[in-house]
This record gives sequence, structure tokens and C-alpha cells, in this order.
Amino acid sequence: MRPLLLALAVSLATPAFAQANPQIDYPAFEALTARAAPQRAQRLLAFDAFKAAAAKPGTLLLDARSKDAFAQGHIKGAVNLPLTDFAADSLAAVIGPDVNRPILIYCNNNFSNNQSPVPMKVAALALNIQTFINLVGYGYPNVAELADVVDFNDPKVEWVKR
Repeated sequence: MRPLLLALAVSLATPAFAQANPQIDYPAFEALTARAAPQRAQRLLAFDAFKAAAAKPGTLLLDARSKDAFAQGHIKGAVNLPLTDFAADSLAAVIGPDVNRPILIYCNNNFSNNQSPVPMKVAALALNIQTFINLVGYGYPNVAELADVVDFNDPKVEWVKR
């Protein structure tokens, strides 16, 4: 099909509401997700490598779970900024001026316990996915993610309960 006809066919097949709000850009989100996917695949760290990276000076261990979940327990040294609060200013306030600062993330689906404060989410909706995409989208390229599933009661995890 000729490019102009293909574009017209796609625009006619796309619901009118898809671009009704200029402040919501789903096609740009899809492009960002596609761009972030290969980066994420290269930045999944086994537990021991994750803990070693977290111990390095200047590394930020970011917990993007809710404030309530964070208050109920988190990995020692983690800083909380809920995903729902991500914005350019809030991220800069937590991460600091260096956009290349190493950032480590984890979520409920990294824990085998499946109990409060870390009930497992649907795998396709695991918080690490949205957190990684958002951090890359806000211009933070040095994000790595815990790849393993661990027991938060394992002393090596250093789970802090409040």
C-alpha cells in the first residue's frame, strides 16, 4: 500500500479519542517503551550484584512503592518516591543533579513472600516495569533492576521493618 494511503487507513482505524488530549501521548509512550526495553534487558542484576551495586558510594536505591508499603518494610538504605509522585521536580529532588547517578530499583515481585507489605502484582504490571520506563523517560539512563526473586526474611536482603 502506498505510504499516504497507509497513513490514511491507520488514521481512520484509530479511534478519535486516542489523541483527544494533547497532554496524553500513548504513541510516544509506546515508542519510549520500545526504546527502554533493550536497555532494561541489559540492566537486570542478580541479587549479589544488586547488593554490591547498592553498596557503592553515590548509588541510589529507589523504592517506588507506596509510602504505606515502604513504611511497612523495605530494603535497608532505600529511599522512597512512589511512582505516582514521579515528576521532573520530585525526581530531581530525590536523585540530585547528576542524571547519570546509578539508580537501583526493586518491587513487590522481587520477593517470594507474597504477603504484606509486598503482595505480588500481575507479572505484566510489576512496578519495576513502569518505574524503569518512567526513569528512562525522565532522562535517567543509569537504571538497573533487581532480577531475582528473594525472601525478604533472608538476612542478606536487610529488610527493614518499621
